[in-house]
Amino acid sequence: MLEPQGTLFFVLLVLAFAGLVTWLALSKLVVVRVLVALLAFIPAAVFGVAAVNKYYGYYQTWGALVSDLSGSGAQSVPQLAEVAGASGDSPDGSVRAGIAAAERDALSQQTGYLFRTTVTGHSSRITRQVYVYLPPQYFQKAYRNARFPAIELLHGSPGQPASWINVMDVIPIYLGLLDTKQATPAVLVMPDTDGGLSYSLQCLNNPHGIQDMTFVGKEVPDWVMTNLRVMPAGPAWGIAGYSEGGYCAANIGLQYAARFGYVGALSGYFEPSNSDVPAGGRPGAAPVNVPNVFAKYPRLALLNTPYKYVGQFPIGLQAPYFWLAAGGSDPWYLQQAELFKQYAMTRVPDVPLMVVKGGTHSANVWRTALGPMLDWMTPKLTNAATQVNEDVARRAAAERLRKLSKPKVSTESASA
Repeated sequence: MLEPQGTLFFVLLVLAFAGLVTWLALSKLVVVRVLVALLAFIPAAVFGVAAVNKYYGYYQTWGALVSDLSGSGAQSVPQLAEVAGASGDSPDGSVRAGIAAAERDALSQQTGYLFRTTVTGHSSRITRQVYVYLPPQYFQKAYRNARFPAIELLHGSPGQPASWINVMDVIPIYLGLLDTKQATPAVLVMPDTDGGLSYSLQCLNNPHGIQDMTFVGKEVPDWVMTNLRVMPAGPAWGIAGYSEGGYCAANIGLQYAARFGYVGALSGYFEPSNSDVPAGGRPGAAPVNVPNVFAKYPRLALLNTPYKYVGQFPIGLQAPYFWLAAGGSDPWYLQQAELFKQYAMTRVPDVPLMVVKGGTHSANVWRTALGPMLDWMTPKLTNAATQVNEDVARRAAAERLRKLSKPKVSTESASA
């Protein structure tokens, strides 16, 4: 009742405001009236913020609010671990030490292992936080030598990777699916796609600025492949996101189709919008609104407009498979999803679209769609991983057979 979206919380704010306004009307002292007027502003402002939070269904609990704003992930299951960072192409000893410690903890076999680290891109020169969740199976004996599929999860704007833990509840949702066999185990990778709450980079490689797509689509997965037991980039990797992250997932999935086999877009859009970029491309600088970072680059504009580019996707290359979701009472985003589905089905046989009845552009819709998306994606990633492993085994067997059947040249013949 007293949580951020509880009715009692709103009633208390109204009563506090009404009481202060009454005090203001009855007081005759100017100093007291000024002080009470200032105090009355507080419940009024909090009410406004809480109303927006309730409309978008964002923070359900005070713990989620504090954890997301602080970036602590304290509400997560399991407990968030901190490890030191490394560049995208370097093994990270602290990560392996943390995983080794988790392997000795029996709880990891039940809840998995969540850690936060810092990754620096070798080419992009970007340094940002990345959250990683290893499922319980990662620590179970039956999977000791297994390489897992992976899914990169991209947040919206404003947002941060901790939102997947504290707002989207991805871990309890995923654990529930694993327990009921509706999903299969995969490593979840949650990078910071904007570098700050005041930015909206849209995971684009800005011709004159930050190379965000390179960092998110290449360097973060490369770091994961270097440090964790995951499948190589390809059909056993998925990418998904909500809102701006949905656009990022669709755009990266198409442009890096050889690295991602499956894409999920929850209330995503499919053409770039305005970007808020740091002035001079300097991380931490004041945000500058740029209506179109590709204004002078029509070819790049086409490549980064998924609903157009998917229709021109090269024949002969395998396009990723898509899963879409939008709120039924969210007309613009629903129209975007329907339009993209129409174009995407010229390249892939089926594009599921989940319409959340009565849903708006809100976390309630994204949480509702998250389970079905994982239910759709993870078994396909597991099947792709199995196929990749079988192909590797066949090639290895063929190579061994080739070496065994190769005629041997005797020393005598060679001397002659």
